[in-house]
Amino acid sequence: MRIAINGMGRIGRLLARRLLSLEGIELVAVNDIMEPENLAYLLRYDSVYGTLPMSLSYIDGQIMVGEKRFAVFQQGDPVKLPWAELEVDIVLECSGSFTHTSSSGPAAAIHLRAGARKVLLSTTGSPDLPLLIYGFNNHLLTPAVDIVAPGGCMTNCSTHVLKLLDQPGIESAQVNILHSYTSRQELVDAPHAPYRRGRAAAESIIPVEIDLAGSLERLLPALKGRIATVSTRVPVANGAMADFTVQLQTSVTAGDVNALFRQAAEREYKGILEYTEEPLVSLDIKGNTHSCVVDGTLTSVVGRQLKLIAWFDNEYGYTSRMIDWLFYWKKLII
Repeated sequence: MRIAINGMGRIGRLLARRLLSLEGIELVAVNDIMEPENLAYLLRYDSVYGTLPMSLSYIDGQIMVGEKRFAVFQQGDPVKLPWAELEVDIVLECSGSFTHTSSSGPAAAIHLRAGARKVLLSTTGSPDLPLLIYGFNNHLLTPAVDIVAPGGCMTNCSTHVLKLLDQPGIESAQVNILHSYTSRQELVDAPHAPYRRGRAAAESIIPVEIDLAGSLERLLPALKGRIATVSTRVPVANGAMADFTVQLQTSVTAGDVNALFRQAAEREYKGILEYTEEPLVSLDIKGNTHSCVVDGTLTSVVGRQLKLIAWFDNEYGYTSRMIDWLFYWKKLII
């Protein structure tokens, strides 16, 4: 299966690194407006995941990594990209610029017009795009679907947790995602809307508004009007901790809840959800491929109110699900 990536930010670059080591998938091209030499440098050296353990160079419009190579484009208008000529099966749309829909259709369809067969976003996308969470509603992906929004890292963590907690029944839920700072924040204080995102990301704990509740209501309609979410950005470069406060409909013990998640991690959500009773901190989760790692040591129940904590690597865990989607889609279109 032939893959191209549009947008080489944090997710695009990590995907490129990972795709180069996968069998059955060939990275044939990437597109970003940055200078190709700068892109090659950022692919080679990464402050979170370390130096790529193989040679990498940019020569004559191509990046060569070991014995593999892929084309590099600097095209601001994706419709001009040679996806048809390169016989691209799926474009990973990681620029964040083509997630909306207008009267003329989904913006991401620009890659279809350029000749790609399918498009996988790296975010939730607009409400009229299929929102498919791997391991939750895979069955909705059919050969007729051309553009998929696989949610974000927070959605992929929260969906599975809330789906399982709906077994004892959820009256209401508050979710706080303690998340590493991102590129949409500032390194030093600067003008920004909203104001808090303009404060120095490495110096403060910064609450930010997120659209997670809307995504979860789309996926779990029974929770509509009964869930609230916020993200608290903390001064680390990687990793996240999801803090769920859930009012349950029935009485359970912390042991009951832990048993539920332990079994799910071994059965229906194996490879997607992990359960641990190790005394983890955020750094321990770096490079973890799961969408969420439920920490049984922090589960507590007071009355019918449950506190549950789940860790996740917001970059590595999320790109793992995007890769899962590639192999799942491959079965339908190849």
